[in-house]
Amino acid sequence: MQNSYQREYHEEPEEREMHLRDYLAVIRKRRTVVLIVLGLIFFSTVIATFTATPIYTAASQVLIERNRSNSGLEYQSYAYEPEFLDTQTEIIRSANVARKVVARLKLATQYRHYFLEDDKNGLSLIGTVRKAFSGMIAGIGSFFAGDDDRKTGSKDIFETVLPKSDEEIIAGIIQGGLSVKPLKNTKIVTITYADKNPAVAKLVADAVVQAYIDELLEIKLATSNYSLKWMNSKAAEERDKLEKSERDLQSYMRENDLVTVENKLTVLPQKLSEVGVQLSKAETEEKELQDLLEQINAVIDSPDRLETIQTFAASEVLKGIRERIYKANQNIQDLSKKFGRKHPMMVKANDELRILREERRFEIDRIVSSVKNSLALASSKKKSLDELLASTKLEVLNLNERFVQYSIMKREVDSNRLVYDTLQAGIKKEGVTEQSQSINVWVVKPAELPGAPTKPNKKRNILIGLILGLCSGVGLAFFIDYLDNTIRQPKELEERFGLTVLGAVDDMRGDGQDIESFIKLQPLSPTAESYRLIRTSLLLSSAEHPPKTLLVTSMEAQDGKSSTTVNLARTLAQGGNSVLVIDCDLRRPRMHSLLGMDNSVGLSRFLAGNCGPDIIFKIQDEAISLIPSGPVPPDPAELLGSKKMKDLIDQMNGQFDFVLLDSPPIQSVTDSLALSRFVSGTILVVRAGKTTFEVLEGGLKKLGDINSRVLGFVLNGIKQQDAGKHYYGYHSYYARDDD
Repeated sequence: MQNSYQREYHEEPEEREMHLRDYLAVIRKRRTVVLIVLGLIFFSTVIATFTATPIYTAASQVLIERNRSNSGLEYQSYAYEPEFLDTQTEIIRSANVARKVVARLKLATQYRHYFLEDDKNGLSLIGTVRKAFSGMIAGIGSFFAGDDDRKTGSKDIFETVLPKSDEEIIAGIIQGGLSVKPLKNTKIVTITYADKNPAVAKLVADAVVQAYIDELLEIKLATSNYSLKWMNSKAAEERDKLEKSERDLQSYMRENDLVTVENKLTVLPQKLSEVGVQLSKAETEEKELQDLLEQINAVIDSPDRLETIQTFAASEVLKGIRERIYKANQNIQDLSKKFGRKHPMMVKANDELRILREERRFEIDRIVSSVKNSLALASSKKKSLDELLASTKLEVLNLNERFVQYSIMKREVDSNRLVYDTLQAGIKKEGVTEQSQSINVWVVKPAELPGAPTKPNKKRNILIGLILGLCSGVGLAFFIDYLDNTIRQPKELEERFGLTVLGAVDDMRGDGQDIESFIKLQPLSPTAESYRLIRTSLLLSSAEHPPKTLLVTSMEAQDGKSSTTVNLARTLAQGGNSVLVIDCDLRRPRMHSLLGMDNSVGLSRFLAGNCGPDIIFKIQDEAISLIPSGPVPPDPAELLGSKKMKDLIDQMNGQFDFVLLDSPPIQSVTDSLALSRFVSGTILVVRAGKTTFEVLEGGLKKLGDINSRVLGFVLNGIKQQDAGKHYYGYHSYYARDDD
């Protein structure tokens, strides 16, 4: 069986554009929340406004600018300072200025009662609260103190906190009522003070200006005194440092003979370069002699090959011996043609040749010995030059180190002298300009006695309360609606799941009416018409013929599936159809109690084989038949998914025009999933304001996995404010019949 929907439930639904009427619908739906929040905030504002103590505000204006005197005592470049007035504003609001106002006006003594109210025992209310709070803190401190502290009687840190004096409390009150605001694009600052007494407001506003001027003078004097004291102390330290550094430099120059250091720095590099050149030549000579000796050693046993080496070939002595040997060999060859080997002439010639060869051997040994001596001399010379080069380098490094240390000490002397001279100049400058004022203050407008209170502004507060209450209520309504993920309107089902909403039924809870008998007792009511609309939608749900076997189920319990089944059966029966209701909820059966039937024999016993097929009972005075559930079996899912159940449905399909199956919720058990395979279509009952999109989406996915045909939804328990015109336009038409 093919589904009537093609939607993939894992996909996100296409987000619909919100229109103004949608926002108005949310406000209309949550109008109770909007009205409650609006009322609470509005009436709270009204009560707070009309019970508030009137506050009077006095204001004075002062001109504040830097002193740009051209006296010549000091020169300062005053650039644009956007934070200047902000800094002066914070000084005016400071605790020091507030304490000066308290002292100037004697607010802590003569006029204390204007700020601190005394109770019956002569203690101020604020003082009583402060005392109680201090006692509470002391108690907490003693509770957290260790046993050792209790035994030794040591003081806890909380016990050392002293309560504030009356001067500090009144200064804090003045700070709280004081407001300072610079006028835009000017150097004028407005100082306002608010108090419940208009005379106090005027006195404090004027006194703040004088206290601010006094504070500026104290800041200037304190800064100058501190600067002079610091600079004098620092100058003494820098003078000692300068003298010490100069003495250290002089001693260092004397100990290291740094008077001639520049001459030595000029000579030593030249000497180092010459030694390097000589060392390079010595190394080259040594290498050449080593190579020559290696050549000689390679052919030392062959005089003829030795004479091919350049040193031996260039020897004049060896040249003369070679010529004489050559002539002796020629003489022997000539004599050998005439005489024999033992002839005296041959013997003499051979002796001469032998002597010549010995002379050549002697000369070769002499040259080899000369080469070895030259090599030893070159090695000794190279070693001496290495030692000379190392000593020269060391001397250069030592001299450079001494010169670097000299430069460091010289720079330190120069730096100390510069700091000392700067401090001396600063001391003279500060002494001359000590009495000059850096900021000028003029009173532009003194404070006047206020004639009317400035707070509370009743009209403004009421308007703000009304606007704030309305905005808060609407905002809370939209927030609650955003968090609400339950289904409330039929169009939400159609837009999100793409399935038909067969009909919507009013919420009748709390009306004292039984919805299961509503159609029977009030057939012309809007609720009865809702079920007739569901019947019409079912009859038109298929092109060829309406579905005859229908499964009615829901996602969760208490969604109204059983009442929907009963009312739908009665509506179908009113059209002249034979209707059979099968109570397939074998876990929590309810259909027999709704229709007033006995439940001792029913579907469970038939499927278990404990009774015959005579389990169909006719409802008295109605064209409805019922197969009750019967006793609760141990395994309902196995019985409902059996072939016997399918055969029973097929058999009843031939006997009745419509067969309605009331089944358990889909999310709780799998009974409905098994039954949905045996029927022509499934009707899902959705409880408005209870069933969530996630739960319904999960149930539809389960039905889609087994290819169940979902005919549509029945939205049950819909609120009047949630209903759309599409489904509830006929309510006014049936209102008279309902009455």
